[in-house]
Amino acid sequence: MTHTFPKNFLWGASISAHQTEGAYQSDGKGLSVQDTRQRDNHEIANFTVAVDHYHHYKEDIRLLAEMGIKIFRFSIAWTRIFPTGRGEINQKGIQHYSDVIDELLKYGIQPYITLNHFDLPQALEDEGGWSVRSTVDAFKRYAETLFEAYGDRVTHWLTINEPNIMLLVDKKILGKEIPLQEKYQQFHHLMIAEKYAFKRCHELIEGGQIGPVPNISLVYPATSKPMDNQAALYFNSVRNWAYLDFSCFGRYNAVFKDYLNRNDITIEFAAEDQELMEHNFPDFVAMNFYTTVTVEKPTEKDGMANGISDQQSEDIMEWGFYKGFTNPYLKKNEFNWTIDPDGLKTTLQTLYDRYHLPIIITENGLGAKDELTDDGKIHDSYRINYLNQHIDQCLQAIEAGVDLIGYSPWSAIDLISVHEGISKRYGFIYVDRTEHDEKQLTRYKKDSFYWYQTLIDTNQLPS
Repeated sequence: MTHTFPKNFLWGASISAHQTEGAYQSDGKGLSVQDTRQRDNHEIANFTVAVDHYHHYKEDIRLLAEMGIKIFRFSIAWTRIFPTGRGEINQKGIQHYSDVIDELLKYGIQPYITLNHFDLPQALEDEGGWSVRSTVDAFKRYAETLFEAYGDRVTHWLTINEPNIMLLVDKKILGKEIPLQEKYQQFHHLMIAEKYAFKRCHELIEGGQIGPVPNISLVYPATSKPMDNQAALYFNSVRNWAYLDFSCFGRYNAVFKDYLNRNDITIEFAAEDQELMEHNFPDFVAMNFYTTVTVEKPTEKDGMANGISDQQSEDIMEWGFYKGFTNPYLKKNEFNWTIDPDGLKTTLQTLYDRYHLPIIITENGLGAKDELTDDGKIHDSYRINYLNQHIDQCLQAIEAGVDLIGYSPWSAIDLISVHEGISKRYGFIYVDRTEHDEKQLTRYKKDSFYWYQTLIDTNQLPS
């Protein structure tokens, strides 16, 4: 083995609209659920200004071009195109993203555009959001509008970011808890909306390529007990495979159907749904990965939180099926997330073995409290170490036969974390602001910027 990535490997970086753009009511933009959501922590920055990528996109793209990325994964804010989710097109919004696309192409960077990243228009939410079928129709029209506007320059698209996390961690992502029956009707509508996106992308864009973008974390059983292994089976299905089986196979898988039946959940289908499910499929799978998950079978209702001491596991508990368990063999970062680079290789192998589609990683990264020195430096060796370990496992997965075509980590620039604000930084590029003081939003290159630049240039992990 040469331990060199393939010549055409797609090195990139990723952001989302609501966490970076700011300008939340500029140029005709409407309000999204991320603009209006109730927040438990009022001491952190919100998305009104964020890091003002809306006005700094030329500077940011120039820096990313200097770093050498081949692709840029970003999302379009639905409310910039249709301020209320439907109706008249906002031409200023259309023009803005056209300018962003042209700026990327000027530097030879290929856009990978996410249609929707957690920011449903609030006007649609007021009508029932993803619980009602009319939102599927609005999404279809929105997706068609983007394909028609940008399909002459953009061939690669992602559908709806992490629908599994949006539903499983609803309180953290959306600021509210969704009842179980409603949650899985939303699941069906989200996945049907995705099927429409597959269909219309292939119909409207010559050579168009499109894929789902779930957060995939392989689920381990806490012990070798049969009951824990079954808990892992159910949570793997509910968290991971239900979504991708729908996308890639056009079906509800058997374990997931049993889960729904045992919870007395009935999904309402529209007349056209079965045909949409069975005849429209992705060209690749985009995958966000941060760590694996460990679960056990709960045995005591009043002990559901026992064994949990990491942030990801605290939301995993459903009596009769599974509960989170903090893996004692994994280290944690300063925000109490477990770190499992070996699990990335296993997850990639499992996913590829199941679906046999090309895979691109569209999120993977380390949130940390970076420090800007007096001389304008950010020494983030901890991020470099994290990325080095995970990228090494990507290479091992490729050498093991996985068709991994690209790696676009989170995030290109610092952005506003939903839970920790600007204090939790992910980017290769530092944005100088605090939770309450926007300062001048000056950009600085971190040590990881130069490290990633070398990796991209050589196609090998720096020694």
